[in-house]
Amino acid sequence: MEDAALSAFSVFFTQTPSFLAYQRLMEGSKGKSNAQSLFGVHRIPTDNHIRDLLDAVSPEHLFPVFEEILQVLEAQGQLESFRCLGDSLLVALDGTEYFSSDKIHCPHCSTRTQKSGKTHYFHSVVTPVIVCPGQNHVIPLVPEFIVPQDGHDKQDCENAAAKRWLSRQEQCLRALNVTVLGDDLYCHQPLCQQFLEQQLNFIVVCRPESHTTLYEHLEGIELPTLTTKKRTGKVEKTYTYRYLNGVPLKDSDEALLVNWCELTVTTADGKVTYHNSFATSYPLSDENVAEVVRAGRTRWKVENENNNTLKTKGYHLEHNFGHGKQHLSSLLATLNILSLLFHTLLELLDDKYQLLRAHLPTRQTFFNDLRALTRYLYFDSWDHLLTFMLEGLELDIPPDSS
Repeated sequence: MEDAALSAFSVFFTQTPSFLAYQRLMEGSKGKSNAQSLFGVHRIPTDNHIRDLLDAVSPEHLFPVFEEILQVLEAQGQLESFRCLGDSLLVALDGTEYFSSDKIHCPHCSTRTQKSGKTHYFHSVVTPVIVCPGQNHVIPLVPEFIVPQDGHDKQDCENAAAKRWLSRQEQCLRALNVTVLGDDLYCHQPLCQQFLEQQLNFIVVCRPESHTTLYEHLEGIELPTLTTKKRTGKVEKTYTYRYLNGVPLKDSDEALLVNWCELTVTTADGKVTYHNSFATSYPLSDENVAEVVRAGRTRWKVENENNNTLKTKGYHLEHNFGHGKQHLSSLLATLNILSLLFHTLLELLDDKYQLLRAHLPTRQTFFNDLRALTRYLYFDSWDHLLTFMLEGLELDIPPDSS
């Protein structure tokens, strides 16, 4: 079972679909392979054997690895560079699909009925990540899969999955002093109340079309306004912030009061280049509204730096590596997300890995080199492989970072 899991992980980590096939050939010719030395695989299973073994394994078995990596990053002081808004960590939530088919399905599939009446099957997941303005990296956290829930008549949805994730991670989130970010889907009273009950701050997108009552309270009021100007090269832009504290989130006597803010960015000729609005638990003033909005805008990183990276930057999250009849699809997706987390860990903590990535022009070049080297040459450790690559680039080798 361990060999099956590590073998699957090796494919995602190296971004090489044929990695195991190459290592079987190497083992046949050299009597040893990089699957064994780099990933600890004792006997390389076949692809079908991997799928058969792992199908019954719930992805929850991998969650402690996410938690341990987060503890390592905290112990090494890496989380401090992600903190803002009074020492808070921003955690952005977003849902994304990772499997879609009109034919292949399992008991854990979600479904939608097409106009033709045909049933479409898909899998989706909420992917929480730690983000920060100005940070190139994001830190993936334990995912929450959107699956049919026992004892529930309604099909599972992103909001319900987010609530489960918040409940399961309550102790960890509170200890980390988290502010939750989300799109307009998360700007509803049950979720916002749960944020507050768990002692979490929030900044979520708040659109007029889905919050008519809130926006009615803004009409006819002279809203507090802050205007600043920023120049990028020859282009000067005007940033106009409007805000109001204590606005009802819905039309009810029991409505939760939230604080609302808006940013409009315009050029000198009056062209609007950005406009968005947010609901937040932070009391707003001229002193902090720009910082709160900047944090709220960072929500896009969960899409661009995490979900899109997993789909378009070599991880191929949406590819059907194996669907199975039980948990295979979600387990392989978790291993894929975990591989991105390990790459992030290396970029933050490993001097040799950092140096290589800095001197190779693109991530594609790095993985192309990794793919070619591990196909033809045997390395007895990761340090051996990284050192070989640095020597080939004629770079000064930093001390062993282990």
